[in-house]
Amino acid sequence: MTTLELEITALGAGGDGLAATPDGARLFVPGALPGEQVRVSPGPKRGDGMAVVLEGVLSPSRDRVEPPCPHFPRCGGCTIQHLALAPYAAWKRARLAEALSRAGFPDAPVADTVVTPPQTRRRADLALRRQADGRVLLGFHERSAGAVEDLSTCLVLNPALVALFEPLRALLRGLRAFRREGSAVLNLLDTGPDLLLRLDGEPNAADRSAIAAFAAAHRIPRIAGGTLKGGTTETLAQLGAVSMALGGVPVAPPPGAFLQATPQGEAAIIAAVLDGLPRKLAGKARIAELHAGLGTLSFPLAERARVAAFEGAADAVAALDVAARRVGAAISATRRDLARQPLAPKELDGFAALVLDPPFAGALDQMPALARSQLQRIVYVSCNPAALTRDGKLLQQAGWRVAQATPIDQFLWSTQLEAVVSFERPR
Repeated sequence: MTTLELEITALGAGGDGLAATPDGARLFVPGALPGEQVRVSPGPKRGDGMAVVLEGVLSPSRDRVEPPCPHFPRCGGCTIQHLALAPYAAWKRARLAEALSRAGFPDAPVADTVVTPPQTRRRADLALRRQADGRVLLGFHERSAGAVEDLSTCLVLNPALVALFEPLRALLRGLRAFRREGSAVLNLLDTGPDLLLRLDGEPNAADRSAIAAFAAAHRIPRIAGGTLKGGTTETLAQLGAVSMALGGVPVAPPPGAFLQATPQGEAAIIAAVLDGLPRKLAGKARIAELHAGLGTLSFPLAERARVAAFEGAADAVAALDVAARRVGAAISATRRDLARQPLAPKELDGFAALVLDPPFAGALDQMPALARSQLQRIVYVSCNPAALTRDGKLLQQAGWRVAQATPIDQFLWSTQLEAVVSFERPR
């Protein structure tokens, strides 16, 4: 293929403009928008087509805006800063509608997208890399390469986390435990930033002393450490308690714990989940909650009914259980690997509803039992439209229907999409 001039016909799920060559070959054009005339040159092949290089926009879309971040488009954290907010939100809503249509629900009622504002994201998993000259790169990976985009700022993260970028670089430059590769998981808790460092070496006494001084200087209650290979973590500095209010209940998260990305996104998910429950719940009604995590949904659900919360991570279950017992919440927290030991249909008898918030891969192992169960309402919190399509299809084949669906954009300017979908079994 030589240089071509093409018309962009749509925006794909990966945020690329879609076009076709005169002979019908499918092309993906990063940075292009529907309706634009563009000039492209050959790029790398993909399994479902070819990604080409955008050489120029000959006729810009009315929806094109100037990207606000100096790191765009190199940084892989954001993909579509060049699209105006209203069409961006409509595109995300359309992605949810398409996912449900592919599952067999072409007429599913889909609400408008809830879009979270800039500078509100409270969680980041940053890549770390030491260059040959000793310089430390800190940021997100570039979109189509293994390189790390060294960030000076980030317009999606809370400024309290961005303020740690340069001090963290300075700390890492002096650590013997940081040889070449690492990651820094930052969570902004109610008690301040919480840091988990995963490095490719073992910290010595000097490293530990430097980390403790860093924690004190920047008012970080806890810094934990581990290796890039995963496994156990250890506390490297503890200057105070850590706490995060979930549903108004203080919970002590383990290092690197999963949190909903933004407070606004969390509130939208909770509101949609509660709205998706049956309108009337008896006084002793029970709700099953799968993949409960630290209790983001458990505590709000416990205000409506008794909650049987299941979660596979031992530290998350322990934190949820301690917090629930402290406030007397009607929550029983059980550790259970739901991929290896999904709940059977008989175990689901007696629940007024079920709420599940599975990981990115979805709930493939659990869905057959849910489809066959006597449940009347399932509220599914999805972070992966493809998994939602696959899992929802099993419910559709068993006669379920979509009562309501809400797209929630917690990862501004990215291709990621979360959704809350309420399924009900027709009586």
